[in-house]
Amino acid sequence: MERAGSFTAVPGWGTVAMGFVALVAAPLAYRQPTSEAWLVVWLIAAALAVCLGLGAMIGKARTAKAPLLRGAGRRMVLGFAPPLAAGLVLTAVLYSAGLYELLPGAWLLLYGVGVMTGGTFSVGAVPVMGLCFMIAGAFAFLFPTGWGDALMATGFGGLNIVFGIIIARKYGG
Repeated sequence: MERAGSFTAVPGWGTVAMGFVALVAAPLAYRQPTSEAWLVVWLIAAALAVCLGLGAMIGKARTAKAPLLRGAGRRMVLGFAPPLAAGLVLTAVLYSAGLYELLPGAWLLLYGVGVMTGGTFSVGAVPVMGLCFMIAGAFAFLFPTGWGDALMATGFGGLNIVFGIIIARKYGG
């Protein structure tokens, strides 16, 4: 019975908040004079977004009395975590190689993979959101270097806000 359930503690409003973090980070990152400062802005934004998302997820799970690390919640985490770990490794590798302009595409693509695979055990909108992130990541590799921040604002900002609102309205906060 536990394996049949889906993870419903995906926080719609928490996802919206994560989107707003990206919308604030993008112009700040764009204005940075060095690639190191640019990376710091995005890493701080990512850490803040993770904290907001986890906090909202924990709150929604408690309200719904849904376990986070058992059943569908555990399967979601196990699907979501490996692509994010790969993103951390690729961040270090690409940055060390001086290929920081490839980071937006890699981040969007791998976040999308994580959302899609983890979202397989969640409500229907979540894997669709992951697919949209994957498409955004693929397109990011096709755009000129200077478009990275705008693409991340569109992806991490816009997609999170749109899908967060859908999730909040359809499946509760």
